Amino acid sequence: MPHPMLASVVASITDLKKNPMGTVEAGGGEAVAILNRNEPAFYCIPAGRYEALLDYIDDLKLAREVRERLDTGEPPVRARIVGDDILFEDEDV
Repeated sequence: MPHPMLASVVASITDLKKNPMGTVEAGGGEAVAILNRNEPAFYCIPAGRYEALLDYIDDLKLAREVRERLDTGEPPVRARIVGDDILFEDEDV
């Protein structure tokens, strides 16, 4: 049965066992599809890519929360970010 390949680099489980770091590095920072009997078993991604993926998911969750709050119809509050602080309305630094 055909399966979509969601990576441009593929390796077998045997390749992964022989040289785990080399297999990851072969992906050039992107996902590597690990095949078992010529079918994708899982995707192996470097730590930096995984961290970026988790950050992206967090951003999507925050964006959804912002949209939900905007849809409540409550009036917006003016604020600005100054350094590490959030100043609301007419507060001064």
